[in-house]
Amino acid sequence: MLKIANLEVTYNDVVLALKGISLEVPERKIVALLGANGAGKTTVINTISGIRKTSNLIVEDGTIEFELQIINDKDPHQIVLMGISQVPEGRRIFAELTVEENLLIGSYALSNRSAFSAKRALVFQYFPILQARSKQSAGYLSGGEQQMLAIARALVADPKLVMLDEPSLGLAPITVKEIFDIIARINNQEHVAILLVEQNANVALSIADYGYIFENGRVVMDGKHETLRENKDIREFYLGLTEVGTKKSFRDVKHYRRRKRWLS
Repeated sequence: MLKIANLEVTYNDVVLALKGISLEVPERKIVALLGANGAGKTTVINTISGIRKTSNLIVEDGTIEFELQIINDKDPHQIVLMGISQVPEGRRIFAELTVEENLLIGSYALSNRSAFSAKRALVFQYFPILQARSKQSAGYLSGGEQQMLAIARALVADPKLVMLDEPSLGLAPITVKEIFDIIARINNQEHVAILLVEQNANVALSIADYGYIFENGRVVMDGKHETLRENKDIREFYLGLTEVGTKKSFRDVKHYRRRKRWLS
């Protein structure tokens, strides 16, 4: 569905933010982009969604292809109309508007306006708390409820691909689990492809089919979720898992960094 080939993106005409990355998102699959803060994950989805002018991003080389069509030069509203929705980091809901009004704004891409009621009913099935608070100002929702609203707002546009930027950010673990369970259900039941940007590799790989590890604007490793979860270095440095009874010294950490093939 989505194919990125050799993409190079600069930030502020100076910083090379993405350094020749390539990745794919197949239909009906969940793909995770993992890595530390500043690794380039958010730049990827901002470039895909077309909000490059406001972020001072310029595509220097490579292609972004969605359903066999190059979208490098498409504007954000055109990309939404093609079937790509983004849930930004920090949720970015319209706090002064009600839950209902936020959903109505999200539905502007629907060519058939009568379909809004059905889409609204659908998201209320996944997020019943939003239906109970549909007349309430969105700014008074909890952090988890605002994240649910941001996802619901993306879904009412009837997208083929939803890009989620750090949906676990600032949320309690129990809320994170609830939201990720719902994301997995939406993918499974509505057949919506998901591109998931996360620092929490453990929770992301719990639902993803495939993952890409980012460091310094490059894809340094990729594979199926089970392959990444079993990789010794990924388990230790991204999932926080170590062998029982082992202790890592600073020397061991330095050896690990020398060992990483992508730094050669």
